[in-house]
Amino acid sequence: MKQILIETSARHVHVTKEALEVLFGKGATLEVKKMLSQPGQFASNQKVKVVGPKGELNCSILGPERSANQVEVSFTDARTLGVVAPVRESGDVKGSAPCKLVGPAGEVELTEGVIVAKRHIHMTPEDAAEFGVNNGDIVAVKVLNETGRKLVFEDTVVRVSSKYALAMHIDTDEANAGALSGVVYGELVK
Repeated sequence: MKQILIETSARHVHVTKEALEVLFGKGATLEVKKMLSQPGQFASNQKVKVVGPKGELNCSILGPERSANQVEVSFTDARTLGVVAPVRESGDVKGSAPCKLVGPAGEVELTEGVIVAKRHIHMTPEDAAEFGVNNGDIVAVKVLNETGRKLVFEDTVVRVSSKYALAMHIDTDEANAGALSGVVYGELVK
């Protein structure tokens, strides 16, 4: 069976055009630092401070701009901030944790938006057909590693779009649990 690239997604922020201008000044645009595996997605040169009741973190902004502000952290990061961040799929921020974003030109108070991203696999429709899965299916992925910390990631959601490239995304806590670094692959086990 075809293997799936497993990528570690570190803490990051998605912002609206309006928030970007408050944080970085009128007319601000995101500058591409590095393209990411998902087509059209990139890490920008811009960073913001994410401030919670107990602490703060410096986070990169991923582009392009979005229709809603969102902060994706690990559970360890959420504890540092002092917030209770729910496990959610990207974009599902209703009722999630609040925080403040601080940039060089201003601040944005978010009444919600901090989540721990649910681990997921991006697939094209062709990939989904090959793996025999559909958008929204919940699967397990066996990590193919020799670190002495073998594991299977259960409760992994499949996300299918012609705009995606095949890759699984986990957060830093999940990567650390398996001692994962460098190029890592997994195998779908339904």
